[in-house]
Amino acid sequence: MLQIDGTVSDKSRSGDYGMPLFRLGFRPFFLAAGVFAVIAMAIWMASYLFAVDFHFALLSPVQWHAHEMVFGYLMAVIAGFLLTAIKNWTGQEVLRGKGLAALFALWLLARIMLLIDVGLPLWLIAAVDVSFMFILALVCLRPVIKVRQYKQAGILAKLILIAGFHLLYYLGIAGVLEHGERWGLYSAIYTVLALILVMMRRVMPMFINNGIDAQAGEDYQAKNRRWVDISSIVLLIVMWIADVFTDYIAVTASAAGLLAVLHLVRLAGWYTRLIWSKPLVWVLVMAYIGLIAGFALKSFSGISNIFPHLALHAITVGGMGLVTIGMMSRVALGHTGRDVFNPPRALFWCFLLLGAGFVVRALLPLFTMAYYPFWIAASQALWILAFAVFVIVYAPMLLSARVDGRDG
Repeated sequence: MLQIDGTVSDKSRSGDYGMPLFRLGFRPFFLAAGVFAVIAMAIWMASYLFAVDFHFALLSPVQWHAHEMVFGYLMAVIAGFLLTAIKNWTGQEVLRGKGLAALFALWLLARIMLLIDVGLPLWLIAAVDVSFMFILALVCLRPVIKVRQYKQAGILAKLILIAGFHLLYYLGIAGVLEHGERWGLYSAIYTVLALILVMMRRVMPMFINNGIDAQAGEDYQAKNRRWVDISSIVLLIVMWIADVFTDYIAVTASAAGLLAVLHLVRLAGWYTRLIWSKPLVWVLVMAYIGLIAGFALKSFSGISNIFPHLALHAITVGGMGLVTIGMMSRVALGHTGRDVFNPPRALFWCFLLLGAGFVVRALLPLFTMAYYPFWIAASQALWILAFAVFVIVYAPMLLSARVDGRDG
């Protein structure tokens, strides 16, 4: 079972640990992810709604938005999570201090280079941006190999795949590969989706069990089914290949529909009514519901006139948005020495705002497309507000030392 809530060894209890921001990977990357989520969405809102010309480097506004949400925001969250979790999994130092600062600077430099057009060649921007992912993969791989913890190979393989798909994306932008942009972007989204589903399969039953009130008079036992685990992986691969590389709409729709049913079965095996008093638990359940809704909408869009971008945003805003903000909130509490069972009250509103953004962006347009620009604007505003609350609450924690005086 994964342990990510902040346990540290006794040998880390004394000494000068340096600047708090670069003591452990979650600190700079979670803070940057929160701030960037606000800034990037505000820029996209200004560009989309008010036609503000930002002169993005080599990308159209739509391309910049899609790229930065996946390879900017999501990669920052994944980097912060893995750099922190792998230390707990392996007991080995991963990256900290100057090394962590350098890796973070590489991520930040890529964001600036893509936002501001100063005439830099595409190959240079691509080299900086793609190298971040490959270096991150190598940094994460070293301690896993050192302690021969090969059970984490699947997670790290997905990280390397995302880096490869990022390169594919740039080859498409450069005109080297005709469909490279679409193949790279959507393959990366599917791979991040696979990574999230694997992580949720591992940690959600534990989080639910640990988070519910033990005095409520109910015994909780998560029900996992191996046939659901295996078939959901196979169907996701089928859906990815059919959706990204072929025109077999019926295959994509069928795979998506079956995935919606399978994950609904899985979630039903985890569910207990006791979650609703625990924001750090119900936010993950809501994220899972967002993913299931995305699969269902993808299936219906293949057999009806439902706009396919609704499915995409159900998965990205409802699923990935909620799960990333939920995981960042929990991991940051545990690794700054705080009680994960008594989170800040503001998190309730943070999660509620983002959940409302998912409903407005992906579900309300099903009832009327006449107000589609309004739904987009409202969801953008709700996203910005949700992450602004996150940054206000968590920036002081991420910038200061652990409250228990330990390292990390």
